[in-house]
Amino acid sequence: MRSTRASAHGRVNLIGEHTDYNGGFVLPTPIPQHTRVELTPRRDRTVHVRSDQAPEAGRYTLLREQRRGDWLDYVQGVTWALRDGGWAFAGFDATITSDVPLGAGLSSSAALEVALLRAIRATFGLDLDDTRLALLGQRAENEFVGARCGIMDQMAASLAEAGTALFLDTRSLEVRGVPLPRVADLVVIHSGVSHAISGGDYNTRRAECEAAARLLGVSQLRDLSLADLRRLAELPEPLGRRARHVVTEDARVLDAVAALDANDMATLGRLFGESHMSMRDDFEVSVPEVDLLVDIATSDAAVFGARLTGGGFGGSVVMLARAGDGRQAGERITRAYAAQSGATPTLLVPSR
Repeated sequence: MRSTRASAHGRVNLIGEHTDYNGGFVLPTPIPQHTRVELTPRRDRTVHVRSDQAPEAGRYTLLREQRRGDWLDYVQGVTWALRDGGWAFAGFDATITSDVPLGAGLSSSAALEVALLRAIRATFGLDLDDTRLALLGQRAENEFVGARCGIMDQMAASLAEAGTALFLDTRSLEVRGVPLPRVADLVVIHSGVSHAISGGDYNTRRAECEAAARLLGVSQLRDLSLADLRRLAELPEPLGRRARHVVTEDARVLDAVAALDANDMATLGRLFGESHMSMRDDFEVSVPEVDLLVDIATSDAAVFGARLTGGGFGGSVVMLARAGDGRQAGERITRAYAAQSGATPTLLVPSR
């Protein structure tokens, strides 16, 4: 039988962290690293999967998916979500290769989900548009894997285009492409500290946001604005600080879009800094190594701004540097960080 190939990029989020599961705004952009799936259909219900990031192959039977607590759950979650949604397809053999680093806050799981869904869609002729495909990937991660992520990662993997940021309203799923500025280079450095959003800390933050919304009498924190900050101060801790991060971060996304439209790098750099401080102090998802990396980056004369990107508890830092200086700035920052932290960083996206 003929094989089908499909792929999906990882993403870096410019700004808008932990806002997506609160119905808010986000601003991700794709990175060059991507996940590739080669899929060959079978005539039975067996699924056999090999991954270049796993030492052993995985095997299971459709309609008998069972969570195992390892990488195969993302594949099982995808087929479970499709079958539960009413789409019919047979088993398959799949080979997965990826250069999206695991635990770097760059959506390795969403890239896998979307690449696999694209391969299944093409192989079996499923009538799925790109938004529905993203929603299925999110459902696989939420309900099967057990990571209560929002929709940003899957929408970015499914819809974002190179050279633009995807301005996404996660409540309406309305999107707009915002061109990246020609006056800046996008740089991403993995701190060397990995994270896993299926862990308890990420899910705890979501539960805290939901508890804050209930106490404030709103369906989601998206329903609040900067005018409500005084109300947030009356919440028990840490719920007040969690809600404050989300409300102020939503406002920062809107300001960042305006800054990108105006090529205003000074304002964008300031927003990056405010976002990182909010994630560090109000949402408490940063770690000392990431804070150090941000400090080193922001002290470099070529850098407009830097911040933790992704779910936190490790992962990567995104920064914008003067156009043409991104690679050299990234190399300087990486060397200084390695010397001071003892960690092993990776310069992932020295654009242009």
